[in-house]
Amino acid sequence: MEIEVLDEEKTGERLRKLTVRARSVSPDELTIHVLLPRRWSAARTWPLLTLHHGGLDDSSSWVRRTDVERLSRDDDVLIAMPDGGRAGGYADWRRGPQWQTFHVRHVYELLRARYSAGDVRAVAGVSGGGYGALQGAAANPGTFRFAAALSGPCTIRTAVSATTLLTATGVAGRVNPFAMWGVPVVHDRHWRAADPLHLAAGLRGTGLFVSCGLTGRPGPLDPRGPWSAANVAEPLVRSTIRPFLRRLARLGIPVSTHLYRDGTHSWPYWERELHRVWPRLMASLRTP
Repeated sequence: MEIEVLDEEKTGERLRKLTVRARSVSPDELTIHVLLPRRWSAARTWPLLTLHHGGLDDSSSWVRRTDVERLSRDDDVLIAMPDGGRAGGYADWRRGPQWQTFHVRHVYELLRARYSAGDVRAVAGVSGGGYGALQGAAANPGTFRFAAALSGPCTIRTAVSATTLLTATGVAGRVNPFAMWGVPVVHDRHWRAADPLHLAAGLRGTGLFVSCGLTGRPGPLDPRGPWSAANVAEPLVRSTIRPFLRRLARLGIPVSTHLYRDGTHSWPYWERELHRVWPRLMASLRTP
């Protein structure tokens, strides 16, 4: 087993908190939050939904910031919410942590052995975790029935997205950002291998949902307050969505979208979008 479980804590009727160590990504302890179906039993296998958090956050954010426990109460689905690192990137690094391998393979193997996860899987994420959902699904064709990106960058190879990503990784992760995929253009092979737009053909047969605010201006779910950097993030994400949608159209791959006008890069909108896509996620996991 590639992941060592150090501790398991029961933090709710259905919620478990696993403290683990996975040397493929970090020598430090990581956390995986797991929501069990109400009728969980090891006697059968369970469809698996993986939820990815965004940058500068951790696996507890889905439980802290959304009503996913209540929302999933009547669904016979196993839900995994693994740590993704403060600036993990969700893809395998050229020199460093292998985040895609950790999330797509190792976390799944752990949940299969410990909680009877089956081979019917879906994935969703917010912000950088939305990128992770698309990237993991595209790089592993046929692994996921459905992938949803809520305010998630859909390409990393435009000048704006690459510059923003490298800056954020260097500042947030306190690491050399070029260790991730090398220097843009010079090491383009590594950047292509981590780019959902370049890998889009691998999404054929996977149900897709993409949502994002168009303006970044405060919307109906935002409290009144001073200007925030969250106002900038949504337009940056929006700029990556359109080329991704054009690429899917050229490939004949269907995708559902909700591109709403106003709203910041924040959890109130992501919780709303989670509710919007939830029926499709659950339908994909029930499909024979």
